[in-house]
Amino acid sequence: MANVDRVAYTTEPTASSERLLTIGEFARRSRLSTKALRLYERRRMLVPAAVDESNGYRRYRESQLATARLIATLRRIDMPLTQVAEVVAAPEPRAGELVAAYWAAIERRIAGQRELASHLQIRLSGAEGSYDMFEIQQRDVAEQLVLTEQRHIRAGELPTWMGAAFGRLETSAERFGGVAGPALAIFHGEVNEDSDGPVEVCVPIDPGLEPGKDVAARTEPAHREAFVRIKKAMVEYPQILTAYDAVERWVTANGIAIAGSPREVYFTDFMAAGPDDEVCDIAFPIA
Repeated sequence: MANVDRVAYTTEPTASSERLLTIGEFARRSRLSTKALRLYERRRMLVPAAVDESNGYRRYRESQLATARLIATLRRIDMPLTQVAEVVAAPEPRAGELVAAYWAAIERRIAGQRELASHLQIRLSGAEGSYDMFEIQQRDVAEQLVLTEQRHIRAGELPTWMGAAFGRLETSAERFGGVAGPALAIFHGEVNEDSDGPVEVCVPIDPGLEPGKDVAARTEPAHREAFVRIKKAMVEYPQILTAYDAVERWVTANGIAIAGSPREVYFTDFMAAGPDDEVCDIAFPIA
């Protein structure tokens, strides 16, 4: 039996105490099934006010209906139980922030999936120019001195590590006058569920400086690159792979040789941007 707070009782609650509801009545009034209530009890999200030790009958306080209805509402927006538990346990201001963060993540995912679905619809219809939705451009990039951090990592861990690594490098860059250009994430190998790169994150600093041996730094060579600019919604994995595919196909179709590892170039404040804001270039160095 679940590990819950057990209160044995043999008499009905007094008139002065809060009314206790049977699990059946509580289920009807909360619009939750008894099966769901037992699940939430096991997860300590909604524990009965009393459990009869002799027969296991559960009773709930009427005031618990608000929590039950909150859980039911959160489940209707497909919030996972682990996050539902966090919302239920949080005080009201924090609970609202958690719901807002959850829904913002849903909107980012849907925006990215919408872009991906649009691309797939064009591609799978057999129409020519299935990558015409991407505007491929070219540019020359000057030599850069960059602070760098590299790691073998898989797709699921990549966003967290990249954010932390960029933060560390930006802090280090303050010793050398600050960041001198867009941050880079260079993919020296495939990154997915089965392959782990490696990935190198770079933050440019003043090229006239000499960082010293206590920091990892190198020179990123001057080069020409083909690139496409994407919105924040497209940065999510796996939809970002469509942009990589578009640039690579454009390069191949134009008879151009790829001359270096592909990279993501972050030219604006990623965290402050909305799903429809342009935040990143997917670029391939070319010969």
